[in-house]
Amino acid sequence: MIRFESLRKKYKQVEALKGINLQVGEGELFAYLGPNGSGKTTTIKILTGLAVPSAGDAWLHGFHVEKESLQAKRQCGFVSQNINLDNELTVGENLHLHGKLFQMPRKERAQRICQLLEYVEIADRMDSPVKALSGGMKRRVMIVRALMHSPRILFLDEPTAGLDPAIRRRIWWLIKSIQRSGTTIFLTTHYIEEAEFLADRVAFLDEGSIVILDTPQNLMEGLGTWALDQVCDDGMETLFFRDREEANRHISAQEGSFSLRRVNLEDVFISLTGKKVMA
Repeated sequence: MIRFESLRKKYKQVEALKGINLQVGEGELFAYLGPNGSGKTTTIKILTGLAVPSAGDAWLHGFHVEKESLQAKRQCGFVSQNINLDNELTVGENLHLHGKLFQMPRKERAQRICQLLEYVEIADRMDSPVKALSGGMKRRVMIVRALMHSPRILFLDEPTAGLDPAIRRRIWWLIKSIQRSGTTIFLTTHYIEEAEFLADRVAFLDEGSIVILDTPQNLMEGLGTWALDQVCDDGMETLFFRDREEANRHISAQEGSFSLRRVNLEDVFISLTGKKVMA
């Protein structure tokens, strides 16, 4: 459903993408992770037609994003990290405007808006000005807007940034529901637990290159099951163990301050690059 080959992007002296290759299958929820400046947003901009690659090719549902740009854009919806709704318009007016851009007839727009607002449980806010909504409601309106033209692919760039944990989990449920409807989802996030919970597969990007790609479970099991964080003179050291008993034996033979927890995806990235995902 999403494919790119030898994709490169250079900004003056900075090479943001260094010839990356990737395929995302139909109906897959794919998480694209990495620290700030790793190339995540650049990739999404290229795939959604907001930037032109310096080299390489990309396709959305078989349409080349440069040579068949209009057809490719119709395949996707995009939810950006920043809230970019028109605050002075109502929820319904924002959604009607988006539908017009995709040449949807008025009756079809009205039916789709009612259907989607019911789906995200904010049908009662149709006539509310966007500026009167909470952050979580605005995120849901942005997701509805991206789904207005029934895209096959949904790009989510930090869709829960700045939301409190309860609202974030509500958005997770919505994202999984959208995937179950058959939509392919391409997700970037700095919340590592979000990728662990949502993603079928994960790619870690660092300095414009994909350093590893697999399922979250396979990536974490490659390190172990339990992580032991130990405070040392020169900082924090993390050791990994296959079972809890092995970790406890190590703790009993050592002195100092320890914290035992489950291995997570951030451990995987740090072990590969020495960097935190949430840079």
